[in-house]
Amino acid sequence: MAALRASSRRLLSTLSAIPHAPFPPPEALSSATAVKPFQPQVWASLQPPPASSLHAFASRIRLFDASTPAKKQQQPHREPPANLPEILTQALTHNSFLKVLAEHAPDAAPPRTNREWEALGNHLMGLFAAEYVHASWPHLPTRIVKAAVSAYVGPQTCADVAREWGLGNMVRWTKIPKEGNQKAVNQQEAYASAVRSIVALTYQNLSIGHARDLVHKYFLSREVDLRPLIKFRNPTQALQETVKAFGREKPVSRLLKETGRYSISPMYVVGVYSGANKLGEGFGSSLRMAEFRASEDALRRLYLTKTPPHLLSLPTSTFESTPSSEPFSELSKGTTKGYTPGELGECEVLYGSSDKQMRGKPSPRGASE
Repeated sequence: MAALRASSRRLLSTLSAIPHAPFPPPEALSSATAVKPFQPQVWASLQPPPASSLHAFASRIRLFDASTPAKKQQQPHREPPANLPEILTQALTHNSFLKVLAEHAPDAAPPRTNREWEALGNHLMGLFAAEYVHASWPHLPTRIVKAAVSAYVGPQTCADVAREWGLGNMVRWTKIPKEGNQKAVNQQEAYASAVRSIVALTYQNLSIGHARDLVHKYFLSREVDLRPLIKFRNPTQALQETVKAFGREKPVSRLLKETGRYSISPMYVVGVYSGANKLGEGFGSSLRMAEFRASEDALRRLYLTKTPPHLLSLPTSTFESTPSSEPFSELSKGTTKGYTPGELGECEVLYGSSDKQMRGKPSPRGASE
């Protein structure tokens, strides 16, 4: 019992040393005579996140761990900066928060928002995702690369990561409807801005290598199915153009298996061959459907050819990964740290590229949607 009372006293003394807003607030005690009634939810939304929650978040995702996975043995442990709560609060404050603050607390000093950090983090995440997608799938068409980058680091993915990190109650923002040229602000946009700001904060306080490792750990390690992104209106013609571009024999469709030809539910299996090499295989309830799917399968096998992870080399790996280093310091010395450029593949599908919407005049050469 005495030990319990002693631990309770230590807890109370620790809590009293932590800076926090007075509760209940003075405006709540004088709400009876106030012109505007006291609103607890509004008052709570105006308060900055507790310092304990910010420290716990930084520790949970190992935000300021200065050792990258490749250099954990060489680099010593680094303590978080002294102003960690301040910079994290700024990263979690969306620019729309200024509107609700001016409405309910016009005399309060406006806080610093994450507007600039969001733009920087968005560019960094796009850079890391684009180089990873292009190096991993060198034959992907340009539009598919853009769609894959959006799937990896787009607003929806950033918002999902923010929820996984537990930032839901710490992001300060307010909903703003679209009016004229003003962009609408919703929960997804606010959560995504917080995640992008965290990436920019890592880049500014550590290095570009640590920011890249953060993006690879929480974003690029996810499984994204790229097959639905590659669609063809006429895969048979697209395959013929592609095989011709590679200097191979003209593709030929061959019936491999069939069952129930004269029944109500027939099934055919068709293979597409270039010479003796089998390019793809498809099935369907008709020969035309099976040939369509076989040509699609052959094209996806080509454009979704993935570079093995141990052979993957990224351009940003040439940047220095030590804390507080200049990103281009090593490049100025003429060193590339063993970087080997990847294969420059056939990154454009030939059929249909003259018209993005696949409308208008047909073209003998082009790309998929």
